[in-house]
Amino acid sequence: MPAIPSSKPYRIGRSKTGLGLFATKKIKKGTKIIRYFGPLLDSKNKKHDGIDNKYLFEINNRWTIDGSIRKNIARYINHACRPNAESDVNSRKRKVVIRAIKTIQPGDEINYDYGTDYFKIFLKPIGCKCDHCEAKRAKKRAEERAEKLRLKLKAQKKAEKEAQKADKKAKPAKKLAKSKAKAAPKRKTAGAKTAGSKTAAPHARGTGKPTKTKASRTTPLARGRKAKAGATRRASSM
Repeated sequence: MPAIPSSKPYRIGRSKTGLGLFATKKIKKGTKIIRYFGPLLDSKNKKHDGIDNKYLFEINNRWTIDGSIRKNIARYINHACRPNAESDVNSRKRKVVIRAIKTIQPGDEINYDYGTDYFKIFLKPIGCKCDHCEAKRAKKRAEERAEKLRLKLKAQKKAEKEAQKADKKAKPAKKLAKSKAKAAPKRKTAGAKTAGSKTAAPHARGTGKPTKTKASRTTPLARGRKAKAGATRRASSM
């Protein structure tokens, strides 16, 4: 990492995208911060056609600065879609200077817009990491979450309304069923006998009164008389 004199209002430090250039002092709007420099590449020179890296700064159709050399501290300045600096190009002198377009406070990262072509080729495929684009993505994610929640609540509300409607329709039917149940006579189970119940005696024909049956009893004396009479009849028949 190249050494930077303490008199300079910037330093190289860690950034979200790797390394970046940060202000160490207050830099007022319009101040020329640093020069972007390196070997000049001529488009008419076929030897320069094979040089390709991320630090090529095109001045015009013919001249391009190869800013990949380590002494070019301006190469550490990162891209931003809403920058606090800009590139001031002097085509005649073939020079590029980074100038503040707003007041930059100590600790702020210095950045400028790399241009549409660079953005499409290098940044868009991987996603721009500048604060503005990060904020846009965060806002979009928040909106998507809010929309999902809104749809979920809407579905819940709809389900509640449908349940209430179904309940209202079911209430009259329930009331009718209850009223029918109350109006219906209670049925006794046929043939059911309760504990301790007595069986009624059969009625005598034509009297309407229950008949009483007496058990016949034969005493020993009567049995003896019958036996004696039977013996006498057998003897006389002989």
